[in-house]
Amino acid sequence: MTKPNAGSLSRRERQIMDIVYERGEASAADVVEALPDAPSYSAVRALLRILEEKGHVSHVEQGKKYLFRPTQPRQAAATSALRQIVRTFFGGSTARAVTTLISDDECAISDEDLDRLTKLIEDAKHGERIDGDHS
Repeated sequence: MTKPNAGSLSRRERQIMDIVYERGEASAADVVEALPDAPSYSAVRALLRILEEKGHVSHVEQGKKYLFRPTQPRQAAATSALRQIVRTFFGGSTARAVTTLISDDECAISDEDLDRLTKLIEDAKHGERIDGDHS
């Protein structure tokens, strides 16, 4: 199976994936309950089926209901989505993407975050592996 492409998700599909990631697994009823302005139960089931066809979730049967689980860790999905955004909107330039983020007044970056970014850049210059935990 090919890796899922997080850049190919609609707004509603991203909302559903957020719920599935948050809970670890979720039924269609769980998703309906958690979604803001939820569509019908059958629409959510259809969206979960589409997410499964796209490779973002898989399901297990529990009694009469299906429980949907992410097929990859959230960080891996986030990395994939970010790569797609960098390719699509910044011509593949990580520097342009970062410059846009740090120069945007709405993306206030704390001194602590700037210090962490500076350290990550220094580590990358020296060929050190950067920790995948971006919290």
